[in-house]
Amino acid sequence: MPPKLITDQENQIGENPLWHPTEKRLYWTDIPTGRIFHYDPVTAETEQIYSGEIVGGFTFQADGGLLLFMACGKIAKWKDGKLETLIEEIPAERESRFNDVIADPQGRVFCGTMPSATDLGRLYRLDPDRSLHLLLDGINISNGLGFTPDQKTLYYTESVARKIYKFDYDAESGQISNQRTWKEIPPNEGVPDGLTVDADGFIWSARWEGSAVYKYAPSGENVQKIEIPAQKVTSITFGCENLKNLYVTTALDGGTKEEAGEGAGALFCIPDVGQGQKEYFSHIE
Repeated sequence: MPPKLITDQENQIGENPLWHPTEKRLYWTDIPTGRIFHYDPVTAETEQIYSGEIVGGFTFQADGGLLLFMACGKIAKWKDGKLETLIEEIPAERESRFNDVIADPQGRVFCGTMPSATDLGRLYRLDPDRSLHLLLDGINISNGLGFTPDQKTLYYTESVARKIYKFDYDAESGQISNQRTWKEIPPNEGVPDGLTVDADGFIWSARWEGSAVYKYAPSGENVQKIEIPAQKVTSITFGCENLKNLYVTTALDGGTKEEAGEGAGALFCIPDVGQGQKEYFSHIE
């Protein structure tokens, strides 16, 4: 079935779509405008639930709140309308912001940053005791992440390099190792952005300036291309009761509908295209 437009909140950079497994709602952020929304597929209602500082990415906390990853390396809990700062800033990220993040099976969070005028981006791991560990440096734009169903591999997107990497991942320690290029994206397929891995181990990649979502087998073979009526497709996740519907965020990015596509800035849903995995909750104290 073709993508269905769910809601158009005219997101400048809609990002980080995440299905809440107990609330049964889809959350996402509009990064530059400092807004977070959720959508209820049962009632078909969309609500803006946060307005404030920009949020480059977030996770669901086990206690029911959101863990927000913001500008300058700031990390905060948001619950019941109240913001509690956990980390005020990361000195190396004062001119940057967080971008894509993902919670792991033990409640840690892998969190990447954007480049600044003087530094490239980085990938960190935030542990439950709030300790922060630098994993990668010199990254052009840190982007989409996803774990394989067996929790032994982490996929990681570096956008400007047009590469998706694979790492060996140790769920017990949170360590990643053995970095290798899994997929290099040709220029005619857009820039790799957000990523998700489904329950069968297939990899789904959103394409900024590519107007599409690509599905790959673990071997790297291109299995499917789904066209989206927006030039800048930012991220994807599976949701709904059976985790078989793919939700897609897009961006206006300062343009107009005529320039960026009629669906730019909207949220889309593609029903029954795969079988998603449940997202992990973060457990940051």
